[in-house]
Amino acid sequence: MKFQPDTALGVNTISRLDPGRIVVGATPFAHSIIVPWAGEVLRWDVERFEQLAAAHIEALLALQPELVILGSGRRLRFAAPALVRALIDRRIGYEAMDTAAAARTYNVLAGERRKVVAALILEPAE
Repeated sequence: MKFQPDTALGVNTISRLDPGRIVVGATPFAHSIIVPWAGEVLRWDVERFEQLAAAHIEALLALQPELVILGSGRRLRFAAPALVRALIDRRIGYEAMDTAAAARTYNVLAGERRKVVAALILEPAE
């Protein structure tokens, strides 16, 4: 699935999502990633939604986002409230959606210069 690129300087844009691959700008990734609105795209050590732990959410806090979008894989799944408690306690917005929807939503918000972080689970191809 190809996305419309944003030409705003300094803003990370997810340009494509295929089975087994996410492309940010022109850089392909074959693993789960954290995409901040600006700066370096980071590897996220989550291969499957079931592996998601509080430590994975804590890693997002260092980026100081105002909103976190969790891409839960091929289908929508919600993290247990205890897992996202750190976000709630710091008044950081949180939304969960499947990874394709999360990528699209991230692009819109990043294009608006929001301090958004997409935490995208890229499940292994079936």
